[in-house]
Amino acid sequence: MTHRVAIVILNWNGQKFLEKFLPSVIKHSAYEGVAVYIADNGSTDDSLGFLAKNFPEINTISFPENHGFTGGYNRALAQIDAKYYVLLNSDVEVTPNWILPIANYLDKNPDVAACMPKIKAYNNQTKFEYAGASGGFIDKFGFPFCRGRILSEIEEDKAQYDKTIDIFWATGACLFVRADLFKKVGGLDDSFFAHMEEIDLCWRLKNIGFRIVCYSDTEVFHVGGGTLPNNNPHKLFLNYRNNLLLLYKNLPSRQLFFVLLFRMLLDGASALAYLFRGSFGFFASVLRAHFAFYRFIPKFRHKRRKIKALSQKIKHSEIYDGSIIFDFFMRGKKHFSQLIFKTETKTKKQ
Repeated sequence: MTHRVAIVILNWNGQKFLEKFLPSVIKHSAYEGVAVYIADNGSTDDSLGFLAKNFPEINTISFPENHGFTGGYNRALAQIDAKYYVLLNSDVEVTPNWILPIANYLDKNPDVAACMPKIKAYNNQTKFEYAGASGGFIDKFGFPFCRGRILSEIEEDKAQYDKTIDIFWATGACLFVRADLFKKVGGLDDSFFAHMEEIDLCWRLKNIGFRIVCYSDTEVFHVGGGTLPNNNPHKLFLNYRNNLLLLYKNLPSRQLFFVLLFRMLLDGASALAYLFRGSFGFFASVLRAHFAFYRFIPKFRHKRRKIKALSQKIKHSEIYDGSIIFDFFMRGKKHFSQLIFKTETKTKKQ
């Protein structure tokens, strides 16, 4: 059966989140053509037993081991026939009417490959949430930020970002994506395992001529840090390594050397800062990330060639032509509204 929308929740030892948030997903997604799937990523808690006992009607796909965010979703989505996939974190509370407006928007806008709602913090619902806020962007040196969140500065939602606009990346916490295009560009990159894989996916979708949009009329609430907390050295390792892989894989050749050199210098400065503060685990994570990146270069050189063969020559106006680090620390620009893009981000008719 082909679903119009398949909501796919990847679960790893998340029984407590399923207990808390799955009822809202079921309640607010009960429409014809919409199906809910749980893809269990080798959980060692009682997630599967809990689902069998309490939600026997839910479609369940299980794997014997943890394949990470990327591998888990790739394996699960390969088994699901749908027009649109929704990659939904298990720690997200959805709201009434969260799904059909975005599905209808995608129906009316075939040039939009992926879409996200506004993401707000579950534990402080007046504020945006770190992992997505009201749409993801990136600066020319590869640092991601959001409309509503720059680095550690998270804004209150005062309806200042309620326009539906083109963005550079949509959060993996609640990602609507066309199934055919997801498959066309090769899905998520298994090498990333977790973190920044959605930016990589969206960059590839944009490079073949499609738009990424934040549909801000709908919102969901995200706990965040449910799998790896922000102070976890392995999470830091993945962020540093994957950011370098992201740049090496997707940047145009004319920018690659300069940007990577700049990032190496900045990452080195970050590593020394961790060392001087006595954060030896974080210092080691940055070093490990760089050595891991070097090992991946031969494999990713092949991926660069594949992307180049598919890509169109497009100037992405959603890439901020400046340094978000410099603007944040030296110029005091801590809100998205203070940034000036060379070509302003486009507001699209809904």
